[in-house]
Amino acid sequence: MYLDGFIEYLRTEKRRSSNTQEAYRRDYLNFEEYMKAKNIYDLKDVSNTEIVSYLYKLKDEGKSAATVNRKLASLRALYTYLKKEGIVSRDPTEGIKSPRVGRKEIEYLTIEEVNSLLMLPDDSVKGKRDKAILELLYATGIRVNELVATDVEDINLRIGFYTCNGDAGKARIIPIGKPARKAVEDYIFNSRDILLRENEDEKALFVNYYGGRMTRQGLWKLLKAYGDKAGLGDKLTPHTLRNSFAVHMLQNGADLKSLQELMGHEDLTATQIYLSVTRHRIKDVYDRTHPRA
Repeated sequence: MYLDGFIEYLRTEKRRSSNTQEAYRRDYLNFEEYMKAKNIYDLKDVSNTEIVSYLYKLKDEGKSAATVNRKLASLRALYTYLKKEGIVSRDPTEGIKSPRVGRKEIEYLTIEEVNSLLMLPDDSVKGKRDKAILELLYATGIRVNELVATDVEDINLRIGFYTCNGDAGKARIIPIGKPARKAVEDYIFNSRDILLRENEDEKALFVNYYGGRMTRQGLWKLLKAYGDKAGLGDKLTPHTLRNSFAVHMLQNGADLKSLQELMGHEDLTATQIYLSVTRHRIKDVYDRTHPRA
């Protein structure tokens, strides 16, 4: 009933990405379906008890604490919107504590694994494109949706900078190292035009065999193939490369604030999770090298 207005609020006022909007849309519809099964047809009639029972249902279905937290966050956002619009006078999510989420191990590649991976693409038209994709992902730490949204004009090869427009339209400028610049340049001048076929008006930097913008699914499939070749299996994902970028930057002396800006984190706490990896490394070095460790 209130879905369209809620999504518009997320888009215009909260400036959420299209992926986040879609996730909140699904959460809204799932919750609405649950309420209808309990003969509640208007979100104004939902009480704190119904919210809690919904969360317990998700838990009983085997949903992780992180998933339950996200569903609760969606409901909080929904009722913030409904209160703002004067549709409800109270927020039934108030006072409900989020489930505790255990900290997951950060998946990342060693520098040796990254170097081996980057050597895998061949010198074919597709290989040049794939090499440019892998190099750019590791060189910049960008997200998968940011990579597929990249246009040719976002790359300045002459001075070595990449303009990333980010999840919510917040642009950030990221330097590109020489290997990534070389790979992207090779792809643009020796591969992209061939892949474009007749689609000369396409603005996307990375295109598929049909000359259209590469999709998220296409990128995941590409990484799956190279992960298998490198013997990494499911360990290789876009987020693994993003993690590898962050961990290697910190291990080589980057400061946390600069890394936050490069990665596009709104909150520094999101960047601080990578410190745990570098702390473990320092402890390992200490244990191996100090005579009285």
